[in-house]
Amino acid sequence: MSPQNKNKWSIDLTLREQDAGHDSLQKLPPPPGLRKVGALESKIQSEGLGAAGSRSASKDAQIIAQRKKAKAMSVAMSPGRQIAMNGFMMYMSGKNLNIFSISICSMAILSPLKGIFGISKTFKPFEDPDGRVDLQMAKLIHIALNLTWLCIGLYKMATMRLLPTTSADWSGAVVWKELMETSSIPP
Repeated sequence: MSPQNKNKWSIDLTLREQDAGHDSLQKLPPPPGLRKVGALESKIQSEGLGAAGSRSASKDAQIIAQRKKAKAMSVAMSPGRQIAMNGFMMYMSGKNLNIFSISICSMAILSPLKGIFGISKTFKPFEDPDGRVDLQMAKLIHIALNLTWLCIGLYKMATMRLLPTTSADWSGAVVWKELMETSSIPP
């Protein structure tokens, strides 16, 4: 236990070089499918561009670019999963006005707007200074799914009669013609 831990029940699970079994754990191969992207990035940056090194560096850079693009597409498709979940929640809330249905509708309106306005912050980790990762399609998919989600939220608000979609909703803005004379005889 390290001296920084103040509580008796806290345990430091950090593996150090002096711990038993450190060498044997370092000799084990990494699990299948695991790539050390950070190590590859630092290797590419620190490695000189030799004849054999440039081929492996460019191959590693292509692998990193492909991984970043795949992760960006995964992030771009995330509003699609939220559409299905929120659509089911809006269906279950019904057409009656209550706090639950209004909060779900407001979430269905505000979340896509936040997603659209924060798109640059969302895809910032996937940008590449060399321009190898093309994020145009991922951003377009992200915007399209958020707009779909926004339209579903607006449709739900219209079915709950919260949006002014009929002429009766605008009757307060109608200017009534003032009658010049009245008659007691019905027409």
